[in-house]
Amino acid sequence: MRKSKTFTNIFVPVLLLSIGIVVAFGSYIYVSTTKSVIERVGEGRQSLIMQVRNTLEQKIQTIEYAFATYSTTPSFRTVINSPLTGQDYEAYRELNSQLGYISTMGLDGVQYTLVSLRQNWSLSNGSLTRITDDEKQEMQDLFADPDGNGLYWSKTQDGLRLLHTLPVYSKEKQAIAMSDISLRTLNQSLQTPSGAAIYILNKKGELLYATPTDQKTMSSEQMSWLSKQIVSEPLTGKMEIPDESGDTRIGLYARSTYNGWTYVTLLDQKEISQALSTTRIGLIVMAVVIMGLMVVLAYIISLHLAKPFRKIQHSLGGHTERTVKDEVDWIIQSIHSIVSEKEHLEQLIHLEKPKLETQFVLNVLQNRITREEIINNLERFAYLNTSDGVFATMLIQIDRCGEGPLSDRDTLLLTVNQLVQEIIPPSQRLLPVVLNDRTQATVLFFESESPQMREVIMRYAKKIIMLSREYWSASVSVGISAPYEDLMNTREACDMSLEALYQRLKLGKESIVFYEDISRGSSGPTLLHYPTELETRLFDAIRLGDREEVSRTLYPLLADMMKHSPNPMNLEITLIRFVNNLIQLEQLIGADVLLTQYNSTLYHRLLNTLNPEEIEHILVHEVIYPMVESMQERANQQFRTIADRMASIVRTEYDQDLSLELISERLHYTPNYLSSIFRKEYSMTFSEYLMNFRLDVARKWLVDTNMPIKDIAERLGYQNSQNFIRSFRKKENLTPGAYRRMRMD
Repeated sequence: MRKSKTFTNIFVPVLLLSIGIVVAFGSYIYVSTTKSVIERVGEGRQSLIMQVRNTLEQKIQTIEYAFATYSTTPSFRTVINSPLTGQDYEAYRELNSQLGYISTMGLDGVQYTLVSLRQNWSLSNGSLTRITDDEKQEMQDLFADPDGNGLYWSKTQDGLRLLHTLPVYSKEKQAIAMSDISLRTLNQSLQTPSGAAIYILNKKGELLYATPTDQKTMSSEQMSWLSKQIVSEPLTGKMEIPDESGDTRIGLYARSTYNGWTYVTLLDQKEISQALSTTRIGLIVMAVVIMGLMVVLAYIISLHLAKPFRKIQHSLGGHTERTVKDEVDWIIQSIHSIVSEKEHLEQLIHLEKPKLETQFVLNVLQNRITREEIINNLERFAYLNTSDGVFATMLIQIDRCGEGPLSDRDTLLLTVNQLVQEIIPPSQRLLPVVLNDRTQATVLFFESESPQMREVIMRYAKKIIMLSREYWSASVSVGISAPYEDLMNTREACDMSLEALYQRLKLGKESIVFYEDISRGSSGPTLLHYPTELETRLFDAIRLGDREEVSRTLYPLLADMMKHSPNPMNLEITLIRFVNNLIQLEQLIGADVLLTQYNSTLYHRLLNTLNPEEIEHILVHEVIYPMVESMQERANQQFRTIADRMASIVRTEYDQDLSLELISERLHYTPNYLSSIFRKEYSMTFSEYLMNFRLDVARKWLVDTNMPIKDIAERLGYQNSQNFIRSFRKKENLTPGAYRRMRMD
C-alpha cells in the first residue's frame, strides 16, 4: 500500500533520530568500557609496581641495617683500624664470615665489599686488595654531595652499586660498604607475571634500571619530564606522558620515601585492545540488532502517528473540499474555516469562568503562578485593587463529621466552603476553595493591618464553627496565618495556617488558632516525657488478655501523653515510640493486628490526624482492643503452660534461692506479668505457693527423718530457724518440734 507524504515526513526523522540514539548510546558504552578497562588494568599495574617497590626496598634496607648494625660492634672497629694482611688469619676469617652473613640477609647474587679508609684495604668475595689514595679520594668525593645522607647509589655496567659510609652514627667515617647488585639479580627479583616493563629512576630522573622488554621504551627526556612532574603529586598515581609523535602514553608510578627512587611502568595498548576486543564485537552485534529494531519501531511509530491525520481529514471533510495532496496543508486549510467559530468558543469560556477562578486561587495557594499571571487574573476576575492591601490565609479542617448525608468528609468540606462564601463578603476575600481532601482554604483581604483585622477574622471563624455545629452537628477548627502583603507569599502563609492547626492536639476540637500566637511561644529545648510505667502495666494487661485492666490503664496513659507534650512535635515523637513498642509487643506475643493491610499506614494516619479524639479512637478500637481479643483466644492455654513451668521450678528447686524476679529473668517475662498469671491459674500468689510447698516438704522431713529443725530451715532457704518456726506455726498451729512429737506418738 502506498504511504502518504505525512508518513514519510514522520518516518525519516524518527529513523534518523533512532540511528543517532543508537550511535550515541554505543559510543557512550564503548568510552565507558574503555575507561573501566584502563582503570582495572591500571589498578593491577599500580599494585604491581608498589609490590616491586616494597620488595626491593625491603631487601636494600636489610643490607643497610646489617652493615649499620655491624658498624657498631667492637670487632668492626678492630678490623677497620687493623692493617689487614694475609697473616691476620683470624681477623680475615671473621670479616669474611660477617660479609657472608650479610649476604644471606639480602638479595641473592649480590657482591659485598668492605673498604677501610683508615688502612686503605678492600675485601670482596674473600679477596683482599690494597687501594690507592686516588681510589680512596674518589670514593670519599661521592659523599661530598650535599644531598647525600651517608648513602650513595650509582649505576654500573653490570647493575647497581650501593655505597654506605660507616659507622652510621659517627661523623668521622672509617669505612665504606659497597653492595653490587647485578642485572641478573635485578631481573630475577623484579620479574613480573605479566611481563610488564619496570623502570627505576633516581631523584634526577636518570634511569637506574629497566627490565628487558619488547615494548617501546621510555626516552631519557620522558623520564626527566616525569620526574619533574610528579614532585608535587602524590606518592602513587597515574600520569599521561607525551610522546615524540605527539600522542600520550599512560604511565603508572610509585615514589619511594626511603631513597627518592621512582618506579614507573607503562600501560600496554595491546593489552588494553585485547581486553576490549570482546566488547567491540558485542557492541557491533548489539548495534546491528538495535538498528533493525529501530527501523521496525520507526515504521510502527510513523504508521501510528500518521493515523490521526487521516482521522482529522475524515472529521474535517465537511468543512472544505480537499484540493492538495499533503494532509497537513489540507488540515491547515480546514482549520482556517473553523476560526470563524471564535465567538462561540468565547461564550463557552465565559461559562467556565468559575472553574478557572477556582484554579487560579489554587495556583496562588500552591505558588504555581507568576506575578504577571496574578495581576492579569485579578483584573480578569474583577477583584479590587489589592496592591496596597494586607492578606491573611485562613484554613479550615474538620474535627468530626456530622451525621446523615454530611457524614462524608468530602461532602462536608464542600458545604463548609459554600458556608464561607456566604459569611465572608467578596470584597474581603478571594474565591474560597477546597485545598485537598482535608482542608478548606480562603485568602482574606484587608485594606491595612490593624487590631480590628484580628477581631474581624475571629468573628468570621466563630460564626463558621457555630453554624457548622448547629446545621450539621460537625466540629471544625480554624488556623489563621500571619498578615502578609504579597500574594506570592501565599504558599508560606498556608504553611503558617497548617502549623497553627497542629495546636488542635493541645487545644482540642473547634479551636481558632492564630499563627502569631504560637510563634511567640517558647521554642527552647524541652525534656521529652514518656509514661514508661503506665505502658508496662498496659502491655502486661494485653498479654493477659484482660480487657478491664487494659481499659483502666490505657486512658490514663493516653492522657499522660497529651498532658506532657508541650507541642505537637513532642506528641508525634511520643506516638511513634508508642506504636513502635506496640509492634515489638505484637511480634513478641505472636499477634497479627498491626501487620494487616488495613493498619499498614498506621504511622501516616496518626501523624496526619490533628484531633485527639480521633487519635484515641484509632489506638483504642483499631489497635489495642483487637490485640486484647487476639490474646484472649489463646490466653488460657498459654497462661496454664507458664504457670505450670513456674510450679515445676518450685517443685524441683525449692531448696534453692527462688524469687519471682529470678524466674522472670529465666522465662523472659516481667515479674508483674508472671504474678498475674500465677494468681489467675493457682488462685494464690507465687510466694504463697512457694511457702506452702516448702512447708509440705518440711512436714515430710519432720516425720520421715531425724534431721534437726535448724538444718531443715537452712535447706529450705530460711535465713534462720526462728523464721521457719514462725511460718510453720502460722500454717499448722504447732511448732515443728511439737508436730514431730505428735506424729511420732
